[in-house]
Amino acid sequence: MDAKQRINLFYRYILMIASVFILIGFVILPLTADEEQFFVLISLIIGFIILLVLIYHMFENYVRPIRASINVTNELVKGNYNARTYVKPHGEAQQLSNAINVLARNLQEMTIQEKMQGSQWKTVLNNMESGLMLIDERGYVHLINRKFIGMFGKKSVDYIGYLYYDVLEDTTIHKVVQETFLYEEKMNGNIVKTIKKEKHYIEVVGAPVINDVKDLKGAVLVFHDITDLKRVEEMRKDFVANVSHELKTPITSIRGFAETLLDDESPDEEITKQFLTIILKESTRLQSLVHDLLELSKIEKEEMKLNTKLINVDEWLQSSLTLIEQQANAKSLQFTQEIQPNIHFYGDPDRLQQVLLNLMYNAINYTGTNGTVFLRIKELNNEIEIQVEDTGIGIPEEATQRIFERFYRVDRARSRNTGGTGLGLAIVKHIVEAHQGNISVTSVEGKGSCFTVKIPKKW
Repeated sequence: MDAKQRINLFYRYILMIASVFILIGFVILPLTADEEQFFVLISLIIGFIILLVLIYHMFENYVRPIRASINVTNELVKGNYNARTYVKPHGEAQQLSNAINVLARNLQEMTIQEKMQGSQWKTVLNNMESGLMLIDERGYVHLINRKFIGMFGKKSVDYIGYLYYDVLEDTTIHKVVQETFLYEEKMNGNIVKTIKKEKHYIEVVGAPVINDVKDLKGAVLVFHDITDLKRVEEMRKDFVANVSHELKTPITSIRGFAETLLDDESPDEEITKQFLTIILKESTRLQSLVHDLLELSKIEKEEMKLNTKLINVDEWLQSSLTLIEQQANAKSLQFTQEIQPNIHFYGDPDRLQQVLLNLMYNAINYTGTNGTVFLRIKELNNEIEIQVEDTGIGIPEEATQRIFERFYRVDRARSRNTGGTGLGLAIVKHIVEAHQGNISVTSVEGKGSCFTVKIPKKW
């Protein structure tokens, strides 16, 4: 019997007692004298009033709180944790009401905390830099995050509730999951995916989900995009190979000509001078290469400290223009300059002069006789734009993305003959970025190139 049925039964008992009182009164009254009838009637009335008071007391202290408690309990069952019950100031009903209200408040706080934790977990999962998939012990997908969808496409409804091997086609992923379940240890593998028309290298890590009693309940798959790491690794390998090659060439030349001179007991004076000139040239090149390597290493380790000051472009260019004109005249090149007057900005004058001279020397070195090199400097809103353009050999389109890499050369033989180390543009890029600026290049092979540097006036 539930609480509501017990309350209804209680009402019936009260009505039965009242009916018995009234029945007794009607039976006794005719059998008594007039004076006794009066006292009996008064006694019945008083007894009935007392009964009404008791009924009201019972209703207020027990029936009403219990009915309110039942209503609140039903609301709690439905999930409405905001419901509260009627509280009397005393008695056992008060304890019941208080207990139900405390329960309701605790459930409400637990629900709020659960929602907050769920929201926090969802935020954490969706903002992870790695894709995530949760699989149960039967192989069904229970959870994925936003990064996973970004890697594999489709929507969450296309994955959740399906078997992992039905929604993931790559056999490497299948193998990682199977080995994770089989050995109950962390397993990994690597896949290659095309995302937005670009090749991405993804490391797949599978970890078993084990409960407190050591039962396997599923597996978690984490997908790390290691494309940048792969690229850095390739650059490191290229750097080591290029450094070895660049150092090997001058060292071999120096050693070969020195051994020739030592082995020749009566060397010809002219040949000796020629060999020594080559040795000097190669040692100078080797010195430049080591200097640029140290310079680049210092910049990349963020040890370069900029000596920032206000630069007056007209004064800053005086010494540089003289050097540029000498180089251009030596190759019979036309040098054209378009410098906007009265430009002032903040930067490191020595480092920026290094940028300017490097770009201008490249333009001169890779432009044929009777060609033209241009230098343009102008002010654009809050930026200073420096353009170095030439009518030289140009850069192939596929090489423009790699031109700022260390030791990258479009034409290795031509670059080496001009005395370049292959590190100049890498140094230029680091100096420009240290000034919070950027550098770009546009080029047409066989027609020339244009390098554009933009530096904020204040940073």
